[in-house]
Amino acid sequence: MLGFISEKQDCWEFLRSTDLPVFIYGMGDGALKIMKVFRKYGIPVAGFFASDEFVRGHTFEGHLVHTLSQIESLIDDFVIVLAFAAGYKSLYDRINEIASRHILVAPDVPVAGDGLFTYGYCLENAGKIQAVYDMLDDEISKKTYADVINFKISGKIKYLNDCTSPREEVYEKLIPLSENDVFVDMGAYRGDTAEEFISACGGKYDHIYAFEPNPKNFRRLSKNFSENERITLINAAAGSEKGTVSISVGEGRMAHSSPSGKTVDIPVAAADEVVPEQATIIKIDVEGDEKQALLGAKKQIAGGAKILCSLYHRNEDIFELPLLIKEIAPDLKLHIRHHLYIPAWETNLYAE
Repeated sequence: MLGFISEKQDCWEFLRSTDLPVFIYGMGDGALKIMKVFRKYGIPVAGFFASDEFVRGHTFEGHLVHTLSQIESLIDDFVIVLAFAAGYKSLYDRINEIASRHILVAPDVPVAGDGLFTYGYCLENAGKIQAVYDMLDDEISKKTYADVINFKISGKIKYLNDCTSPREEVYEKLIPLSENDVFVDMGAYRGDTAEEFISACGGKYDHIYAFEPNPKNFRRLSKNFSENERITLINAAAGSEKGTVSISVGEGRMAHSSPSGKTVDIPVAAADEVVPEQATIIKIDVEGDEKQALLGAKKQIAGGAKILCSLYHRNEDIFELPLLIKEIAPDLKLHIRHHLYIPAWETNLYAE
């Protein structure tokens, strides 16, 4: 079982055992999360560095922030821990260039929920992980699944490089489109996914239902689609049943259920209750609440909807969500792809 997992040493164990100084690349929430794990494992940090435009005398966690060139001028060999996400090619290439010169680790810290994705965690969930691997419909999916899991354990970005697929293939190969599609967009943000869908189908579709809980994002979404009568906008969090939820409201996409921090109460709506017709395609990217969104769309999924679902917000998502979808609709074929991103934040399930 789990013969496709080759990495047995967690990145955290490597960082604790190395004799080389460890520098964190980046500042902000990602670095704070990593520092929390460092303290748990007793991993010493030698310092921080950032891109030239972010240094300029900054300090972080009591350390003066340097540039990489400053560190390289003083120390020959060291380990770099990446503490931010790279989702566009120039930055992605820059990180790979640095990784060609130094040992670079990109720890997988969950966006939502607790715990770490370690080799021990894989062993605890071996039956479920193996079950998903066995039910995947193509060899690319199986390789992607294996590479992403090996990355999540080790933090080695070579695994993501080896399994990155072009986003263009989603609607070309994985999710076939028709002229009468009803697209349900859970986690619409400001409309980028809806625009991607409209472009892919050449504007030939029946209707779009877009869920977005964040009030600021919803105002922008409404502005972007104010003149489109074929889009219904829903200012609610996609969930399993009607109610309310207190969500944290930050910048960008990050708006998820939270017990603390800056929050706002938002209605919760289930797709099965508020979408009045059978969906043909459902996209789910709801910052850690994917399971509840799926449960709230059981009738739509069982009725034949194709699915695009993120698998990276919680540690368990990569096996629990495929198993849930297969339980709801056993005839769906499951594909997994990873699109250009470090860490594995663009690992998605495509079911049709």
